[in-house]
Amino acid sequence: MTQPGQTTTTSHEAIDAFKRIVGDEHVLTSERATMPFSKGYRFGGGPVFAVVRPGTLVEMWRALQVSVDNNLIVIPQASNTGLTGGSGPGFQDYDRPIVIISTHRIDEVHLINDAREAISLAGTPLTHLTDALAKHQREPHSVIGSTSIGASVIGGIANNSGGSQIRKGPAFTREAIFARVNDDGKVELVNHLGISLGDDPEVALDRLQRGEWSPEDVTPAPEDSNETEYAEHLRKIVPSPARYNANPEYLFEASGSAGKLMVFAVRTRTFPREVHPTVFYIGTNNTHELEEIRRLLLEADMPLPISGEYMGRSAFDLAEKYGKDTFVFLKFMSPALQTRMFSFKTWANGLFSKIPGIGPTFADTVSQAMFSVLPNQLPKRMMEYRNRFEHHLLLTVSESQKAASEKMLKEFFAEPEHTGEFFICTSDEEKSASLNRFGAASAATRYAALKRRHIAGLIPIDVALRRDDWNWLEVLPEEIDDQLEVKAYYGHFFCHVMHQDYVAKQGVDPEALHDRIQHLLEERGAKLPAEHNYGRIYKLPESMEEHFKELDPTNTFNAGIGGTSPHKDWA
Repeated sequence: MTQPGQTTTTSHEAIDAFKRIVGDEHVLTSERATMPFSKGYRFGGGPVFAVVRPGTLVEMWRALQVSVDNNLIVIPQASNTGLTGGSGPGFQDYDRPIVIISTHRIDEVHLINDAREAISLAGTPLTHLTDALAKHQREPHSVIGSTSIGASVIGGIANNSGGSQIRKGPAFTREAIFARVNDDGKVELVNHLGISLGDDPEVALDRLQRGEWSPEDVTPAPEDSNETEYAEHLRKIVPSPARYNANPEYLFEASGSAGKLMVFAVRTRTFPREVHPTVFYIGTNNTHELEEIRRLLLEADMPLPISGEYMGRSAFDLAEKYGKDTFVFLKFMSPALQTRMFSFKTWANGLFSKIPGIGPTFADTVSQAMFSVLPNQLPKRMMEYRNRFEHHLLLTVSESQKAASEKMLKEFFAEPEHTGEFFICTSDEEKSASLNRFGAASAATRYAALKRRHIAGLIPIDVALRRDDWNWLEVLPEEIDDQLEVKAYYGHFFCHVMHQDYVAKQGVDPEALHDRIQHLLEERGAKLPAEHNYGRIYKLPESMEEHFKELDPTNTFNAGIGGTSPHKDWA
């Protein structure tokens, strides 16, 4: 496959070099073989020169050297969630060929300092880290969310992933080991992992992968806690967002790097595992009631809740109808099997996309038809609340907070001006409510995919609202609302981070409509994106241009970042 700026000699030399490093079977060049890596969950799919799948950190390092020597654009990729298009190429014109270095095969975890910290290698999925910590009664930063489609630890760090747990804040670390291409065009290894591994890059990376170091080589762990400094930051009800991608407080080397560095490993804190948490299911038809509850708990003289997840009725209905297969997979299958099923679906869609009359949604169509015959999977009380209430909040608190939180909610809804209600979830209701909430994003994508011939496209918005915004749920002007077939709102409510999915009617320009909605949100003091990074659907602010330029002065990495080039991903 030839691209602009590519010569036949360079093609053969680079491919041969990659094969010597990782083996023939791990260098992919055909469109069919590379599609699962170039096409993300929502965006991407442009052509690539090759996909290289190293099995060790040393192979990663060597593959990067070959890429730089042959003037290739490099996209480091772990799980290829493709939520905004940053982990794969788009369809714009590039000045050089693109190679994806997929780290999925490198998924080791090393626990250090009595499991109070973890070293996650390049391709480690969150599910792997979660399993490694479970036997130590500890948990990672993120517990559920895009974890269900195989999200990686480093992907979360690189993209400022927020996670659902409000005590912890955005995924962030100052301790990582990574490669960058300096101003002179030379690849250099930077070890800020807090572990002495020596000065030779290949020796250091080999030792890291094998866990070959002594305790005295490791810096001490921070004080143990079930929260970070973000908890106190969040309590301040002020006219600014709590967390967003361009926040300089959460940009440091690997953190917020968005693929502009080749990250080999990150060192992250772990947290005591919550035992017997309580989930309150709250329903109301008044958004101000939810905001009152939020502020009561933020200002209360007790620890913050573990999480508070919002879901509107439209998102509820989409998840129940178009996310039923995801719900069943997540509820009854292991995380590893979930990831394999997602990968299989991506492969099948790519395989059948070239067959006339079938298209790129074969697996989605079959799965939707099969699972639609199943009865409703949600508990009775949840469906009753769906019928009675427009707005739903899943409030999760520690066992020690159960009594005080229940008392507060009872007193709140006993006041005559408050019309909502709540119930305490059983274990089955708790699991079902969480899975329905986190299936909303995949459901909107499924809906748009199946309706693709009759709509203009899916418009996902990832926004951080002001912490003091009473009117957190937007009301769109009529001329915008009339261009939409579906709106779905859900998000991390206590952080005021909302995921807003819109499906544009046929004939609408989705890119222009996205920009209009973004402008309205920014006029209210919101920041976009909040935690999915820039990819190709958000225009890059000057501050982030400078940030990415500092990380990658030679523009070697990640063709997906920018959001300003023409593309066809919206369709």
